[in-house]
This record gives sequence, C-alpha cells and structure tokens, in this order.
Amino acid sequence: MAHIIVLGNEKGGSGKSTTSMHLFAALARCGHKVGVIDLDLRQKSFFRYLENREAFVARTGTKLPMPIREALGYSTLDSVTAAKEEEEDRFAAALHRLDQTCSFILIDCPGSHTRYAQMAHAAADTLVTPMNDSLIDFDLLAKLNPETGKVLGPSVYSEMVWQARQLRATAGLKPVDWVVLRNRIATLNARNKRRVGSALTELSKRIGFRVIPGFGERVVFREMFLSGLTLLDLKDTGEVSLNISNLAARQEVRDVVKALNLPDVSVKF
Repeated sequence: MAHIIVLGNEKGGSGKSTTSMHLFAALARCGHKVGVIDLDLRQKSFFRYLENREAFVARTGTKLPMPIREALGYSTLDSVTAAKEEEEDRFAAALHRLDQTCSFILIDCPGSHTRYAQMAHAAADTLVTPMNDSLIDFDLLAKLNPETGKVLGPSVYSEMVWQARQLRATAGLKPVDWVVLRNRIATLNARNKRRVGSALTELSKRIGFRVIPGFGERVVFREMFLSGLTLLDLKDTGEVSLNISNLAARQEVRDVVKALNLPDVSVKF
C-alpha cells in the first residue's frame, strides 16, 4: 500500500504547493516512485509547477525525476447526492491507479473547503499543514482569547480534520500523523512569534498534532517556480547558484523530511 501524504490548509499562500514539490523531489531522490494529485482544480499551482518542470527538461535536456500525475475534475451531475458519489468514485479510482506503481502518493489540497479535500484528509496517512508564523494563519486552527492568548477552542479547519479522523477510525484505519509545518516570516515581530509558538504548543496537546520547523522566507523558492525546479535540483542544473542562503534552505528541506518520519525514507540528498 502506498503511503498517502496530504498537504492541507484552508488558506491560500501558506506554502502547500512549494512544500509538495520539495517533498516529491526529496522522495524521488530517496529512490521512491511518487504519484501526485492536485485538488486545487481552479489554480492548479502544483500541476503548473510540474508543467514548468517538464518545459525546463524539454528546453535544456536535463534529466530530472518526474512524478505520475492523476488529474481529477468536479462532477457536473445535477443531483448533489449523485455528484458526491461520482467524485468519490473518481477519487478512489485515482488512488487505486497510483497505488499500483507508487510507494508514496502526494495530494495537494486547495485553500478552501471542498468534497475532494474532505476525502483526501480522510485518506491521509500523514497530514502536513503548512502555516505562516502568524496569528492570521493560526486562526484557521483555533480561536484565541485576544487578551490572554489562551486557546478557546478548535476552529473550522481543525474540526474538519477531527471529522476525517473519525471516518478513519470507523473504517478501522490507523490514526493519521498530523504535522503542522511552521514556516517563518522574516518581518514578524518577536512578541507575535512567541504568542503563536505558545498557542501552537497548547493546541497540539489538546487536538493531537506535531509541530516541526518549516521553511524560511527565501527569494529562491519564488524564483524556482517558473523553471519547475526545487532546491534539490540545483546541483544538477546550475540554474541557481548554491550560495550560503540556498544551502541553508536545502538543509531546511532535509530537516523537514527527517522530521516527518515517513516509512522507508532515508535522506540521501
């Protein structure tokens, strides 16, 4: 059975697609065959990243690993029940096809609540929630008391994850490993950073997730999108110099992959 990794957060701009690309590249460099699904059926940032990668390979002749893609579409049936069933069938069929040849399946969810996103969260063995180190992003996980900074209770996204956990338990599946990837914002002041940190620590104990350090705010992540490259490709392509900042960013990728504790993954990059 393929291990399913879902990138989920009901907020755009949290770094889901960038994280998805780097997780794919890391798993491929570790010798694994990876299948991918982009559930953001409107923007398709993850698949656009991969299309740019294909174009780069065609343009330069550079050999780079590529995943197996499965594209889904929304049902056009008028009946809500029939449309739901059709989308469930499409999603299950895509997972089944990828499971035949892949050891990992990466699913990039949109920054909104959709049926496909619900299904993906229920299917996840590992759920990765990237969030910027800000109170705005934290609000999707939980409500905070503005005076004390104490957690009042889970918010919309956490409730959706809870429902997905219940579905997994009912189906007799092992609990999901929920990991919050705490990306850093360079301009965030120290007081807000401390508030986010203490709130995450409190919430993680209450609703059961792990917090791991994510990525810093680096220009190189934005620069590589148009070429479809990741930090793990730079040595092979020579497109971007391996300066100290880029080497530090690549180490961040290593640290994230190690912290995820994925099965049969030994970091070799």
